[in-house]
Amino acid sequence: MATHAGSEGIVRIGENQIAEVKSWSMEEVSDTVDASVIGTEWRKSLPTIKSWSGSLDAFWDEADAHGQGLLKSGSQVELGLYPAGVEDERRYFTGQAIITGISRQGSFDGIVESSFTFTGNGRLDERIVGQELVEVLVDE
Repeated sequence: MATHAGSEGIVRIGENQIAEVKSWSMEEVSDTVDASVIGTEWRKSLPTIKSWSGSLDAFWDEADAHGQGLLKSGSQVELGLYPAGVEDERRYFTGQAIITGISRQGSFDGIVESSFTFTGNGRLDERIVGQELVEVLVDE
């Protein structure tokens, strides 16, 4: 079983790595609909529409024009989340995401930080670094 340190990961917009990322999180969910009928003892559900969303935290870097600079509220970006880095054969997640929120904070004894939230706009693909998209690993 392979495990990875969080420090191996990176986040990209297209081919550009976002600078100073401290952490990221992503959640995939599926809505369900009640498919129970009269006379059943247990509720039955069926999956319907899927979605994904998440957030990332970074040290603020105003010079990162092709990374943090593209993360503007309401903008849509091609987001790539690489949990184990960009070496060949490593899996990563990618899809179009809309930036839904930005917050920045600083203190006299710390580093200025930025937090970004995003919502997927369409499907999320799980791919393998160094390979063409041969198969979609996350179902539609």
